[in-house]
Amino acid sequence: MNTSSLPAFGLGTFRLQGQQVIDSVRMGLELGYRHIDTAQIYGNEAEVGQAIAEGDVARDSLFVTTKIWTENLAGDRLIPSLKDSLHKLRLPQVDLTLIHWPSPDDAVPLKETMQALAEAKALGLTRLTGISNFTVAHMEQAIAAVGAAEIATNQVEIHPFLQNRKVIEFARAHGIHLTAYMPLAYGRVMQDATLQQIAARHGVTPAQVALAWSLQQGFAVIPSSTKRDNLAANLEAVKIRLSDEDMSAIARLDRGERLANPGFAPQWDE
Repeated sequence: MNTSSLPAFGLGTFRLQGQQVIDSVRMGLELGYRHIDTAQIYGNEAEVGQAIAEGDVARDSLFVTTKIWTENLAGDRLIPSLKDSLHKLRLPQVDLTLIHWPSPDDAVPLKETMQALAEAKALGLTRLTGISNFTVAHMEQAIAAVGAAEIATNQVEIHPFLQNRKVIEFARAHGIHLTAYMPLAYGRVMQDATLQQIAARHGVTPAQVALAWSLQQGFAVIPSSTKRDNLAANLEAVKIRLSDEDMSAIARLDRGERLANPGFAPQWDE
């Protein structure tokens, strides 16, 4: 498995629309972000593509991720949908394409979806392939379909209040990298007393502590922000080294607080 080119730090674009996402990506690129994460369902691929096109960062210095929506998981729909995403992004190829969610009620066989994704890679539409919101059971199916080496990452919700240990343990045992989305729990980390205390000791913010906690475990992170100061501050988290005591204190914050849990979500590993 080659995830050496998957940057540890990326810029998420979930919930950002129109000029807001253009400005966020533009500022991110100016500040040094080189991984931009979008998805078909976000409805902002065209704006992300515009921001990239208007920026002055060379394409080979950028890592762009998109995700296939549940309506496009069938074998005859996945590749056309990815081609449409590439058109919107103004790119001949993305660096990483993820299956955004397992098919609701497993309506589309995962083997069919994973094989179509592998075909998209063979066609040169995407450099790497991966998964998102996959449970242990779905990871087992994905590995059976294409092999763990074809799964560059599993992008799942991970933050101090949802530490997703079963998924992490299984992924690590099979050599599957993890990307933490919502790493700041929609800003909830800023109000936590434990994170505030750790942040004060290090002279940083609770958000930076939460990001450092994920990075220190080897996860990639994709926080989002529309504010330049926050975008810049988030990047500084790579410089923070938390102590074993800090890490243990944060480990105790896990309370299974899942923020992304739509009605079509799979049966989560608790």
